[in-house]
Amino acid sequence: MNEQTILVIGKYGKTGARVEASLQRQGYNTRGVSRSTQPAFDWLDENTWASALAGVTSAYVTFQPDLAVPGADEIMRNFVTAAKRAGVAHLVLLSGRGEPGAQRAEAVIQNSGLTWNVVRASWFAQNFSENFMLEGIQNGALVLPECNTPEPFIDIDDLADVAVAALTQPELQNTLFEVTGPRLLTFAECINEISNATGRNIQYLPVPLDTYIAGMQEMGLPEEYQWLLNELFSEVFDGRNQYIADGVEKALGRPATDFSDYVKKTAASGVWNSADSKSA
Repeated sequence: MNEQTILVIGKYGKTGARVEASLQRQGYNTRGVSRSTQPAFDWLDENTWASALAGVTSAYVTFQPDLAVPGADEIMRNFVTAAKRAGVAHLVLLSGRGEPGAQRAEAVIQNSGLTWNVVRASWFAQNFSENFMLEGIQNGALVLPECNTPEPFIDIDDLADVAVAALTQPELQNTLFEVTGPRLLTFAECINEISNATGRNIQYLPVPLDTYIAGMQEMGLPEEYQWLLNELFSEVFDGRNQYIADGVEKALGRPATDFSDYVKKTAASGVWNSADSKSA
């Protein structure tokens, strides 16, 4: 057992859960935190930070709700101050591609005086199976804002492996790893692959962005969630991220997982079975 303790912010998140589980399998002490853990960690309550940071040597940092949110860089600046005060030596930040706010937060980490890594990720493949798109796929029709821009979706298992390597391999420190999948795909192409793998007729139904946001408002979804989806489909999917990056291979020495391989393993889990079959 490694005597150092690694903090994982976002214990129950898609990436945090994977990072913590992998670290523990490798014999590292971890302290996974969220708003509901003991000690608790809340990005909007600085009083929770000191107890979460006490005694840890490094931290995997995921910010909620998103680094693109105005003011996130200032919160990150305050967090870095608290981390340095607690004696933390190394920070690994999960960031997003093409987001000016995220890049400002990255700069805070890079100029912190601590050793650092940034894992700058494309859209998660698992958004199709572990997020808001899952219900539509289960029901046979995924409604999304109109978007024909292809994206190199990253398998979160790859992302977690990169983060763990950054946390545990000193030779990788002070490096930005931009992680993507190896292939550009549109949402329509992704749904077609999922449909073929499951043997189900799943439709992709694009609607105008304003219509989609209005539907979110009618459903009573939080305003910050509406803002993020609007930011994503109006700004980030404007073509700026329409390229493949080599961060997975750079960090791990192996190719990134193809979307089709993600689809095969996810289809085998049964998560995309129809909602009717699940309720039967």
